[in-house]
Amino acid sequence: MGIYDRDYYREEERPGASFYTSGSVVTKIIIVNVIVWVADFLLTAIMPDRGHWLSDHLAVHVGTLTQPWFWWQYLTAGFTHSPFDVQHILWNMVGLFFLGRDVEQAYGSKEFLRLYLATVVFASIVWNVVTKLAGAPDALGAYGASGAIAGVVVLYALNFPRRTLLLFFVIPVPAWLCGVLLIGMDMLGATGRAGAANVAYSMHLAGAAFAFIYYQRRWNLTRLTERLFNFHWPNFLKRRPRLHIHKPEEPPPAAPSDLSAEVDRILEKIYREGEASLTAKERKTLEAASREYQQRVKAGGGRGNGRR
Repeated sequence: MGIYDRDYYREEERPGASFYTSGSVVTKIIIVNVIVWVADFLLTAIMPDRGHWLSDHLAVHVGTLTQPWFWWQYLTAGFTHSPFDVQHILWNMVGLFFLGRDVEQAYGSKEFLRLYLATVVFASIVWNVVTKLAGAPDALGAYGASGAIAGVVVLYALNFPRRTLLLFFVIPVPAWLCGVLLIGMDMLGATGRAGAANVAYSMHLAGAAFAFIYYQRRWNLTRLTERLFNFHWPNFLKRRPRLHIHKPEEPPPAAPSDLSAEVDRILEKIYREGEASLTAKERKTLEAASREYQQRVKAGGGRGNGRR
């Protein structure tokens, strides 16, 4: 069976204008943000004397840094928006919807979810440290998905730099230029030279910086977290036996059927989690399968057996 005959390698319809994509993490993140926003809006309307009760509790505050029992706010702040500012949640979710789906497809759903949550937490912590060092009052709070969205924009620009985007839905520009403009405006806002005073520009810059480092260092948060949670702490404390160094024998070559089954498994993993999730052993297996395929083509006079 040729590679392109496998179910998970067939081209599927791109998300397009359809809002719901089966299994899409981006869609689920948007739904959670909208639910929290609606709940905050209703609670504020029903109990006006309590103020923005829900968003105030979920937001990260300057005092959070010195109160470890509130550190969960570093995560919840990224799913909270101003209840009476529709544009706050609208533009964040629009950016996530149009750019996040391609980034999710590039890295896989599991990796994208970990990356998004890590960016939210990192951006919240950086804002907290910066405002604390600046001497802001402990009651000052910040919320919004802007830090994570900035990270999504940067990753989109790095992975698809020459794709055309409509700036302000009107001006066609390459994706890399959108990334540069975003960072430039946030840097100006952070220095007080432009932008609104109530915008957490340090959150935006932190999210963009985290995404840039993630891309450059080729991190894989899925592999990292799986290793962390699979680590056997009691065994770590046990005394290990002495190691004897020896040269292992070369493993026998895998049978064609076994190799084909392993290639199927690896390609299905790429489809689910993205190429970045592959281990070094899995990459070598694909290389071996590619060499075997090339040898078969040469032996058959250059004719392939795959269907078109």
